[in-house]
Amino acid sequence: MLREGFNSEDASRLTGATQSQLRYWDKLRLVQPSIQSTDGRPGKRRKYSFRDLVVLRVVVTLKANGLSLQRIGRAWNYLKRQGVDPGDVKIVSDGASIFSVEADDLLDLLQAGQLAFFVELDKLTRKVDEDETLFELNRAQFLHHVEKSRRFVQLQLDEAVGT
Repeated sequence: MLREGFNSEDASRLTGATQSQLRYWDKLRLVQPSIQSTDGRPGKRRKYSFRDLVVLRVVVTLKANGLSLQRIGRAWNYLKRQGVDPGDVKIVSDGASIFSVEADDLLDLLQAGQLAFFVELDKLTRKVDEDETLFELNRAQFLHHVEKSRRFVQLQLDEAVGT
């Protein structure tokens, strides 16, 4: 049987958010129930969709990792202004900011989507390895030319002294 949404008690139990957090986040418009909102009327029950539960769980996790509601709200608002549902993006956090992972880009959602420094370690390792190989090749060529020049100078010196 398909469920017609999740009430506040279910949402609280499934996401780890308290009832008061759900009410407060709804009031802040951080995460609002998409199936049925209270519209500020007492006695009306909230009904959350599964997608709402996913977003609630993300908020709970970000909060648990030290991010403030203000930062979470700024990130969500940026995504909404861009026409992106927060449930549709991959996000990561370093505890200070929230980043969206898109293809090979890492965007700082708290800096209006500014491209963040993102390093793919395997590519960096290959590049260093290639640079080291090139350095060794150039070093070997350099030493070969130095030795060739030394022999030439020695030969010139031997001829000059022998004459």
